Amino acid sequence: MAGRGAEDRPSVITDARIGRTLSTEQRMRRYLITMGFRVVAFFAAVLSPAPHNLILFLAAALLPGLAVLLGNAADNHAAPVARPPEAERPPELTTGDVVPGDVAEGDAA
Repeated sequence: MAGRGAEDRPSVITDARIGRTLSTEQRMRRYLITMGFRVVAFFAAVLSPAPHNLILFLAAALLPGLAVLLGNAADNHAAPVARPPEAERPPELTTGDVVPGDVAEGDAA
């Protein structure tokens, strides 16, 4: 099973946020990796001698909060898009022809 590399990703032409589904998948992956480290720390704490197991138990206790923080701390904006340099001055509307005359006020009926 091949993983998705950077070359498999489509080009981004907007600076809008990434989709909610993709954001949820990324956060879930980060959370599960951190919780995997917690399980490893807990089993290592059970099997290790006294001074080291306290540190590992503390790490296993603090990792859930860290997992939530890391899971939600992602920037959901897409990478900035290269934009062409702006022209010196955008085109303007000209005044056009002036029609001489007066405005007649009154009832048009």
